[in-house]
Amino acid sequence: MTDSQNPFEFFMRQAQEMAKAWNPALETLNTREIEKFWPTMPKDFMEMSFGKGLSKDGLDAKTRLLLTLAGLTMQGAQAETPFRMNVRHAMEAGATKDEIAETIAQMSMFAGIPAMTRAMELARSVMEDTEDDAT
Repeated sequence: MTDSQNPFEFFMRQAQEMAKAWNPALETLNTREIEKFWPTMPKDFMEMSFGKGLSKDGLDAKTRLLLTLAGLTMQGAQAETPFRMNVRHAMEAGATKDEIAETIAQMSMFAGIPAMTRAMELARSVMEDTEDDAT
């Protein structure tokens, strides 16, 4: 590319124009609003599905979800909706904000500072949304 535009921003603008041409209603689509329609699973269900369902001595749901956050951070936290939903699920499974932040921070050693920073921004926005919902 010879222009000085951010390639990611250029790609996003191009994708928005294509979506608008395909369906004008998509022009105002906000994927973060869609997340509100996907409820967080109850802790008991997560434990049954992701926890010690296969092995009574296996990892609990909270640990599995923190490991998933680590993996998503390693990928550069590019899948925003799955990342945000995983933070919500981890909190529901009992993970504290400090545990989530520490999990993400640990990945800076392997994924780099930009990936960690992006993941922290997403996690912080989920935590802020959660606080707003509680008030």
